[in-house]
Parts: sequence; C-alpha cells; structure tokens
Amino acid sequence: MKQTWEEEVVYQIYPRSFCDSNGDGVGDIPGIISKLDYLASLGVKILWLSPIYKSPLFDMGYDVADYYSIHEQMGTMEDFDRLFSESKKRGMKIVMDLVVNHTSNEHEWFKRALRGEAPYHDYYVFRKGKKKGVPPNNWTSMFTGPAWEYVPELDEWYLHLYDAAQPDLNWHNPAVKEEVKKILRFYLDKGVYGFRCDVINQIYKESYANGKGLNASGKGMEHYLSTEGNHRILQELYRDVFSAYPDHVVIGETLNVDIPTGERFLRDHELDMFFTFEHMNVDKALGGGIMKKFRPEKLRKVLFDYQQGVRWNAIYFENHDQLRSLPRFGNTKEYRDISAKALATLLLTLKGTPFIYQGQELGMLNAPGRDVDESLDCACRSIYKLLRKSLHIPTGLAKKMACNFDRDRCRAPMAWNEERGLGFTSGKAWLPFAEDDGTHNVASEEKSEDSVLAYYRKLIRLRRERIELHAGEFDPLDTRGSLFAYRRVSGKDSVLIMINLYAKPLALPRYLQSVHGKVLLQNYSGKLEGSLPPYGAAIIALE
Repeated sequence: MKQTWEEEVVYQIYPRSFCDSNGDGVGDIPGIISKLDYLASLGVKILWLSPIYKSPLFDMGYDVADYYSIHEQMGTMEDFDRLFSESKKRGMKIVMDLVVNHTSNEHEWFKRALRGEAPYHDYYVFRKGKKKGVPPNNWTSMFTGPAWEYVPELDEWYLHLYDAAQPDLNWHNPAVKEEVKKILRFYLDKGVYGFRCDVINQIYKESYANGKGLNASGKGMEHYLSTEGNHRILQELYRDVFSAYPDHVVIGETLNVDIPTGERFLRDHELDMFFTFEHMNVDKALGGGIMKKFRPEKLRKVLFDYQQGVRWNAIYFENHDQLRSLPRFGNTKEYRDISAKALATLLLTLKGTPFIYQGQELGMLNAPGRDVDESLDCACRSIYKLLRKSLHIPTGLAKKMACNFDRDRCRAPMAWNEERGLGFTSGKAWLPFAEDDGTHNVASEEKSEDSVLAYYRKLIRLRRERIELHAGEFDPLDTRGSLFAYRRVSGKDSVLIMINLYAKPLALPRYLQSVHGKVLLQNYSGKLEGSLPPYGAAIIALE
C-alpha cells in the first residue's frame, strides 16, 4: 500500500514568516491555523514546520533549548494541539523539524554539562586540547572558523560543527539516543506524522583525527559524514521507535550525499527520502559566495542522475536555507510568471515527493540584500568574518559574497494581500518583505485564473489524478541544451513532460514533434507545433 508521502505534496512553513496573529511582527501557530483553508485549497496534504521549539533564536530555532516546549513567540503547546486538530479536519498531516546533531548552549543539559555534572557532561563532546590553547584537532565549523570552543572552568574544549552556541551531542552515549527516542515518541504520540531530520548524516563522529585539506568550513568531515555509526543509529531509531508507528515519514537533510549513499539510507530502513544539495549548487562558485550564470543542462544532468539512481527522493528548488528559485533558474523580468510555471512543472512532475516552500506558489522573490551588520543570520555573519579577517577579501566584495549566503533573504514574510503589512502582520514585520513588495500576493493571485497560484493548484490536482505523475517510473529522453524532456510511465499509461528553461523559443527534436496525445496542461496559450516558447512547458498524455 502506498504511503501518504508517496502520493502527496509537502508544503514547508517557516512559522516566523508565515502569518502573524497578534501583531508582534512574528508569525505564529495561531497564524498558521488561520490559513489552513488556504493550504487545503492549494491541495497540499503534508505541512512541514521549521522549528517552533523553545530557543534563544541564535540560529532561528535550529538551536533548541527545550524540545518539549513551544517558543513563546510561536504560541503554546495548546495552540500546537489545536493545529493538529484543525489540520486533521482538513485531511492534512504535520511534519516537524528534528534538530539532534546539536542543542542550544542554553539547553539545561548543556548548562549542567558546563558545571561538570554527571551524566550531562557526557551528553556532549568534550576533549582536552593538544596542548595549552590548542584545540583537540583541526576541524572547522560548517559556519567557518574552529569547530571547538574552550571552557576555562573545565580546561576542556567542546565540539560544535555549527556555531559555538550549538554544541554537538555525543551520539556515542546510549543515554543521548534514549533521550532522542523519548522526544520522538512524545510527538508521534501527539499525532505528528514525521520529522525532517536536520543535518542527520553528521551526528556520529567516527573518530577525532585531524581533517585533511584546506577547506575553511567542514574540515574533518571525512570523520563524521555518513559514517557506519550514523547508519546504525538511524536503523536503531527505525527499529525502536518508527516501526511502532506505521503511518509516518522520516526525511533526512543529508550533506554531500552521493547516489550510492543516498540509496543506502533508503534501502536499509533509515530514511524514507533525503534532501541532496548537488542540484542547488549548479549556479554557484567559491562555495556559494559567487553566483554564476545558470545553465539548464547542468541542472538537468544532476536531476536526471538522481531520478535514475535512487528509488525515491525529496524534490525541492527552494527552502529556508536556499535563495528563491525564480531569480536563479527562471526569469524575473520578461518572463516572470511563465518561468515560475515552468519551474513548477518540473518540480511537480519528477519522481519523488515534491516540497513547496511558502510563497513559491506565488512566484515569490527574495528580500533585498542588506548590510551584513543588519543580518540576523549567524552563518552570514560568520562567513563575512572569515572573508575579511582570514582571507582578507576587500570589504565591498566580502559583503557582496556574504549577501549570497544571507538566509534572511529567503525567509521574507509571506504576502497575503496588498494592505499594510501585506496581510502578514498588523505590526512591524521581523524581516523585510520580498523585492516585489508583495505585488504577487495571495489575494491578487486568487482573482486570476492565469496566475502562478492557479497553475500550482492545477498541477497539484493533476499530479494526484494521474498515477503516472505520482507513482510512475521516470524515463529520460535524449535531449540537449535547455530542453527537459522525459516520460512518467505506469503500466501502459505514459505522460510526456517537455520544458524549455531558456529565454528563447526552442525547436523540438523531430521525434518529439511527431508525438500524439492529449495536452493535459501547458503554461502558455496556443498549440504545441514543433517548438516551445521561452520557458514553455507542456504535459501530454501519450496515446
């Protein structure tokens, strides 16, 4: 029997930027509840919430201070329970973010660990330095800089693969595994459908030897990325927890995973799907600091390789950590709406579970770049510090590069209408709005049958209706350049998808010009006659 996640679409909600119910400028759980009818009308059945736990918000919730409490700005546990109840009435399920590679340094476990209290000191990774003032090894944080922080009172260093405010948990300690199992059961018993597991392939450190290479971030990852111990832990969590909840989903955020490793996560009952990052780097250079010209053929190669190499995957083009896809892979000037629809066609017709990030269904853009000093993103600030102080990049260029890392830009508040606060808040929004200042908002797009929002609704409905699109095999066709052409096949039924991700008309290969079938959906007016217009997309049921 097919699982819900194999047939339906996931909608990611970044709660702080979705809808503010009380005018404090920050989105919250009651705000989400107020928009459930909108989400139901979109056709999504699974809602993924970025962290809502109690947190000092140094990394915007990915630094958890209490796994059993809701952050006061988000609401209460009673609000959370009401969200479950109201979602269930509309046939929707809730996925939570699980952040267990690290906690906040304000978590009670870590506070007690700093006092040297047993058993909490062993909940984290503490080590003596090589010598006075020298960390235990040469590892660097994913946010740049040393991955160790010195604690004078203990004369020890603790590991943090991310910021110093995010100390790593010690997954060699069985007590840590039991604590995580308790957290999982607590929310699964409440009715949570599953978890998106943050940086889940980094949790088990196989050794603490020095790392190789010169990389400024992630040095040493050969000792902790997708280790054998990591695989054993995920299998144990499935065996001891998830197997008791037959209706669930486990989604992994997995850094630097290749196709064989990704397939192993799926094959061995560790994850149901995983996020890969390779396709999100096709327009980046220098680790992401420089954006280069987008070439559709590079995106196609990565996507098609994964389509054929793994049995199932999480399909996404944007999220809370990635700049918006439309300015990257589409055209925000001459072909804004049609290119947004072309990307939607690709997203929702590939094999796997599609993830829509809030506002993506409107063709939402990024917020304007700001000065680094104004950014709330700890990663952006750390990277700027590295660029200036360690690499001696000139100030102007360093700020430009840091802006490309600034996750504030993709976390701009949702635009619901054109009123003050764009319907997001009656107060002052916690982040600036997107560059178009909300002209593409829910209220305006609701009024047009030709809007990006209307197209997403049609696509989601079509994906559910056609078994080829939600359960069919992926059959790539031999095309080059800017053309994405492939079939989705289920038994004798077959659907052809053709997409031109370029700002010029594209003549179709002769063998595609002669296909016969019914056009199920296209993003442009006129007949399909031997070519696709700029950013044209068509879905055809083959005869």
